[in-house]
Amino acid sequence: MTSILVVEDEETLAESLRYTLTREGYRVSVAGDGRSALDRMTPVPPDLVVLDLMLPGLGGLDVLRHIRASWAIPVVVVTAKDAEADVVAGLELGADHYVTKPFSMRELVSRIAAILRRAPASARNRSRTLQGGPVFLDIDRHEVTRNGEPVEMRPKEFELLESLLARKGRLVSRETLLEEVWESPFYGDAKTLDVHIGRLREKVEDDPRSPQWIVTVRGMGYKFNDRA
Repeated sequence: MTSILVVEDEETLAESLRYTLTREGYRVSVAGDGRSALDRMTPVPPDLVVLDLMLPGLGGLDVLRHIRASWAIPVVVVTAKDAEADVVAGLELGADHYVTKPFSMRELVSRIAAILRRAPASARNRSRTLQGGPVFLDIDRHEVTRNGEPVEMRPKEFELLESLLARKGRLVSRETLLEEVWESPFYGDAKTLDVHIGRLREKVEDDPRSPQWIVTVRGMGYKFNDRA
């Protein structure tokens, strides 16, 4: 499934973009600031980025510079109506297209589809896999193996494992996991996350009661160890 990262700090607009693009069949994640966006792009970047240039902290143009230094993926920048200088700067840094607020969702969706059709085959067909210890996850095939043997994963378990493996060796907060997998940091009871972590451990650990790979960082979140 084609993935899109929306980098937008206006919550209402971000959720509208998530809803619209998801209905169009894309897998959508949202980052509210520049540093979170760059963190979510490693080690497996999305297929396209929708990037607002007005961001708190690390600005949109700086995010675009970082993206272009590492990846050739398409970027659509979002700007204020009167920010002509930002439009020019964004295009000079390698943005593929721009839209000005307020914009038509239909127009944006059409533009994204056109850009993705033009994307180089090498970028569209790149292998997108993650590995940690005995676990191997193939994003495009939606498959997981452990020690070479297939492991059946429910959709939320797969997404949760992907989020952990994408940051292998690093703490992933409970809020981040809830936002990425359940699309809200306040979705239901946080025990939902703990239950799914328990199910994952049953599938990837030798001894789920004494986990070596998916470990708890007390009071903060979880991480997938880079080595046991």
